[in-house]
Amino acid sequence: MAGHSKWNNIKRRKGAQDAKRGKIFMRLAREIFMAAKEGGGDPDMNSNLRLAVDKAKSNNMPNENIDRAIKKATGDLDGVHYEEFTYEGYGPGGVAVMVKVLTDNKNRTAADVRHAFNKNDGNLGENGCVSFMFDRKGYLVIDRETTNIDEEELMLEVIEAGAEEMETGEEQFEIFTTPEAFTAVKAALEASGHTFETSEVTMFPTTYTPLEQEGVEKMLKLIDMLEDNDDVQDIYHNLDADDEILEQLS
Repeated sequence: MAGHSKWNNIKRRKGAQDAKRGKIFMRLAREIFMAAKEGGGDPDMNSNLRLAVDKAKSNNMPNENIDRAIKKATGDLDGVHYEEFTYEGYGPGGVAVMVKVLTDNKNRTAADVRHAFNKNDGNLGENGCVSFMFDRKGYLVIDRETTNIDEEELMLEVIEAGAEEMETGEEQFEIFTTPEAFTAVKAALEASGHTFETSEVTMFPTTYTPLEQEGVEKMLKLIDMLEDNDDVQDIYHNLDADDEILEQLS
């Protein structure tokens, strides 16, 4: 997983900038809605719903919002039909980009996503054109300030819980799992008293595309434009940018 931290720094930068909590909650509610609609409203029996609820809670979404989304999905809500799609393409400088959307109007969303790519020196591609550059992984982050455990002791717990790998940074421990083991690893570490700054199943690039400052600026504008689209749920990319450049553009 070496090198993923640059990707995560960009993701955290966007998260820190985005003060539109209502928009974040709307996207999370939509994800919960879809999971409950497809697999039922009991998180214990529906792993996708459990993951969506965990993601919502890690973003401090109120329980009443979560419950309302589940009830809407399992009740009678005429006229609402969401579809999930993933668009793939290339950003400026050939950066691989995947855009996960949840929409009630495929044509509108496709046009909006294509426009965002075209406006920022990118181009939308065919399905499969970049997805092979990403691996799906469970991802757990423990803030070092919130735990008294040392690295070796935590590493033993992580291995025993069934995780694949752990990386240690100055401010946090990052734990990686297979998607299938994510829930069990998370539960085992929670039972040991750990809390998580981030807990999700997401996509990590296997290779990275470095850009100079001009390209990074264009790529961040593409990310911002996609993030502003209400239908966009997640954005994955393989941009490699120097921390100094990111700091200048923050």
